[in-house]
Amino acid sequence: MKKYTLTLFLIISILCYNFILHNNTSNLFNNIKLKNEQQNEEKWYKGNTHTHTTNSDGDTSPQEVVKWYKNNGYNFLAITDHNILTETEYLDQDPSDNFILIPGEEISSKNSLHLNALGIKKVISPSSGESKQEIIQKNVDNTRIVNGIPIINHPNFNWAISTEIIKNINSCYLFELYNGHPAVNNFGGGGFQSTEEMWDDILSSDKKIFAIASDDAHNFKEFSRTKSNPGRGWIWVKAKNLTPVNILNSIENGKFYVSTGVDLKDIIFENNRIEIHIIRNRDFKYTTCFIGDNGKILEKSFNNPAKYQVKGNEKYIRTRVNCSDGSFAWTQPIILKYSSKN
Repeated sequence: MKKYTLTLFLIISILCYNFILHNNTSNLFNNIKLKNEQQNEEKWYKGNTHTHTTNSDGDTSPQEVVKWYKNNGYNFLAITDHNILTETEYLDQDPSDNFILIPGEEISSKNSLHLNALGIKKVISPSSGESKQEIIQKNVDNTRIVNGIPIINHPNFNWAISTEIIKNINSCYLFELYNGHPAVNNFGGGGFQSTEEMWDDILSSDKKIFAIASDDAHNFKEFSRTKSNPGRGWIWVKAKNLTPVNILNSIENGKFYVSTGVDLKDIIFENNRIEIHIIRNRDFKYTTCFIGDNGKILEKSFNNPAKYQVKGNEKYIRTRVNCSDGSFAWTQPIILKYSSKN
């Protein structure tokens, strides 16, 4: 009986040892996997989606334009000359410089109807039509046909593009909220909406649209408020790697924020709570506005991180971070309650 008991004890001990060893190995494997996942986390990349060179109406060569952005901390650039596809392959041939170029064109139809086409491989001729709506839709469709990504540019330039037009454009989910050119009327006036008011108007109609900031640079030789200089607006894109495909996919899916000077460390949305982590600069003060349907300010925060607990009755929530130096950052809307409309 003692021999049987001892044998049974040994068997149970061996089984328990194997069980513990297996579980410890499993936990170790999980930890390594988690560590690898952390190493492969997405990163933020700074870029500009709207730039001109001497190939259209800019004052600086493509080579010097690229040099400016590389020297000023950008990771990617789209050169978008008017109705011209500027060749980019020869402009940046250093694979280790943490900088890429994305081919693009500003499709420029009459009456200031301009649309950026990113990621294209051939020139898209500007469309004509009987209405602004028809012209813009044709340019969007022609961009999609060649697998490009369309962006509606500076809607208040010459007061050309209304919210009603944008609401009824199909297959275009990006527009310029902020454009650094001095003549594009970002802030509205005289009964015309600002581009931010336009954004809320469009979002409140159940149309998903993401906002872009760009500098629309033309002038690299003389810097003044009356010139269209580089560095006035940009986007920070979250992607796994710095490749044109990854950057464009993230832009198309709204995985970016826009800025005129405010930098964010992270944007977190989990457990029905939004957190905006701001990278502080000097002794500047920051105000974060959580904005909902029809542009209503749901809550203000002076904290860092700024936090907002979702109530459940919001259609969408977006944020604007105001800095005391006059610069801004805007995050893309988190859509909570939308109909089936695009």
